[in-house]
This record gives sequence, C-alpha cells and structure tokens, in this order.
Amino acid sequence: MLPEPTIVFAPLLDPDVRAIADGLRPPHFAFRNVALNDVPDAIQAADFLCGFIGPIDTDVLVSAAATRLKLVQLMSAGYDRFNLEGARAARLPVSVNGGANAISVAEHAIMLMLSALKHLHALDDGVRHGRWRGAAAAAGRVHELFGSTVGIVGMGRIGREVAKRLGGWNVRIVYYDPFRLSADIEQQLGVRYVELDQLLRSADAVTIHVPLNASTRHLIDAESLSVMKPSAVLVNTARGGLVDEEALAAALRERRILGAGLDVLSLEPPPADHPLLDLSNVVLTPHSAGPTWESFPRRFANCFANI
Repeated sequence: MLPEPTIVFAPLLDPDVRAIADGLRPPHFAFRNVALNDVPDAIQAADFLCGFIGPIDTDVLVSAAATRLKLVQLMSAGYDRFNLEGARAARLPVSVNGGANAISVAEHAIMLMLSALKHLHALDDGVRHGRWRGAAAAAGRVHELFGSTVGIVGMGRIGREVAKRLGGWNVRIVYYDPFRLSADIEQQLGVRYVELDQLLRSADAVTIHVPLNASTRHLIDAESLSVMKPSAVLVNTARGGLVDEEALAAALRERRILGAGLDVLSLEPPPADHPLLDLSNVVLTPHSAGPTWESFPRRFANCFANI
C-alpha cells in the first residue's frame, strides 16, 4: 500500500486555526504542523509544503523535489520572500493564495485611511494621557472621506475590493495599474483610470496594492511624495519596500503630506531607531491586515484545492 500523501504546514498553528485546517483537509492526507526552523528537514519526507513560508535554500528545495515534494503552496498573496529562483532550479511549482485575504486587507486599508485622515491614533493617545479636548486641538485638522478622491495603485483582487467597499461613500475613485481594466469593469466598480503621476497629484488618499518586485521597489519615492497634496494621506498594506521610508519620514516630519497608515515596513519588526516610529502623523499596524478569523477557511480551502 502506498503511504498517505503528506502535507507539511509551517509555522506552528494556534489550536483553533489548526481545527479549521483539520476540518478542511482532504481525506487520506497526513498533515504535519512544524515550526519554520524545522521546514528544511520536514520537507524531505513531504509531498506538499503549505503555509507562511520564508526563504528556503536552493539545495534544500532541489533535494526535496527530487525525493517527494510536488508543490509549495504559500498562504499569502505575496511571493517576494520565497526563493523563487531556487524553486525554478528544483522545477518545483509555487502557488500563492491570491484572493483569500482580499476582503480583510481591503477593510484594513480603509481603516488606516480613515485613521490617518482623522488622527485616530493621536486622539486615542491623548485621551489615555488625560488630554480630553486638548487631544483634539493638538491633533490638528481632521478630514472627511466624503467628497474626496481616493487613488488606488494596483487594481488586482485587493484593489477591486477596496473600490467595491468605497462604492457608497460618495468618493471619486481613480486608479493606476499597468494593465488597465476593461471599460465594463471600470463602470461596474465606479473607477476611472489615470496615470500614476496624475493619481498622486489629485488624490486625497492614496492606497497601494501592488506586488513588490524590481520594477515596483520604491514606487513611492521622494519625487512621488513631492507631488501629493499637503492634505493627502498614504496607505500601504502591501509590502514595505514599495515606499522609500526615509523619504516618507521626511515628508511627514515636514508636514508636506498630512499622514500615513502603514501595515508593512521594509524591516519587520522595525529597528528601534526607525525614522517612522517617533512621528505622530503615522499610524502603524504589525503586518496584520490579512490574517482574520474569517480569512483562514478561505486560505485553507484554496491551499487544499491546489493540492
């Protein structure tokens, strides 16, 4: 009798999340949950690797693929941290989990947009430190999303979910993507295509939803920030490397833009001397936009369907 095909999943799962995986796991498949450090050894006897996986050495991938490994299934939509060149050398397919976290990330992006426009983090801090009305005065001007222009950079699954959720907010939505949508989809979403420079100049809130690669690294740089409105906010829930953080810190410090909402940074976690940590006009979350309780069944369903 042939052995059961084995799925190795990393990192270690919370018991409640593990129960979701067990409930969706295809029958007659073994499921091993291991720590990230144990992945190189575990995949030598695995048919499938699934999870939030970081870099794996090329020789490890080649060895595992030569033995049993058939697929690497990433649980995230991003693939920039995985060793794609090593997977190519091993002739090993790699799949991403696009769409599973689109709703949660879209919601998080809008939350950061509103938080930055209304200085939510500064107001919260003021109340906690005994400044009631003084907190509002210190925060400065707050702004409504109503009647504003929202610029979406990248109109993939997440960008489209942002547009859908802003559909009833009485905002103008412009977008930039190297691959323009069809006229029918633009009409359905209520969005208008513009070039990136025009988007940056016209938008009151700019939200980024593109992958990180050689062509998009520092897509938002000092020049990009220089053309944004002084009352505009920048939101990034994609990858930290899309933004030149030194340039962003300078723009925020000098009040050349109103604020920023960031779920991602180039170094995660950031060093203690990171230039954005001491600024009162930036709200930070710890790369937490994607993993919601509701998104895990979608992630596992996609993962197991590909397997």
